[in-house]
Amino acid sequence: MSQQASPRGTFLKIADAMKAQIDSDSEMTELPSAAEIMTTHGVSRGVALRVFEVLQKEGLAEAVPGARWRVIRAGNRTDRRPLTDRIADVITDERLEVGAEFPSASALCARFGVSRPTVRRALDKLEAAGLLTEGGQGKLRTVRALPNREERSQP
Repeated sequence: MSQQASPRGTFLKIADAMKAQIDSDSEMTELPSAAEIMTTHGVSRGVALRVFEVLQKEGLAEAVPGARWRVIRAGNRTDRRPLTDRIADVITDERLEVGAEFPSASALCARFGVSRPTVRRALDKLEAAGLLTEGGQGKLRTVRALPNREERSQP
């Protein structure tokens, strides 16, 4: 059986082509969809998905909502830890002490690029964990306790 007719290794060849495309186009931020790979290379969905798997294992791509894949550039890694952990890190990053004012929900929305309801849910969890005082409209949260790094998930 010729190499052309064999599906074995086809996904690796397509992955190599995708890597070359990523390297040559510094503006590329999103990979083609599985359907586009299937059409372009004449392969099955399973082969297209294996291409994404190879790129993910090599740290070149990550899945995003909507069954799409994003290109990961060196030095452009995204912190994928839960928002609650990242917000709790604000206490240590900014060297806040017990009783210090905590940044507002608006400031946290801008800092982490998420919506206000998402920030509010994370802040509610930190309040329940005893790290922050209760907030409210016009009421600033303050640091109630310092986070214990061993108890929280690590990056």
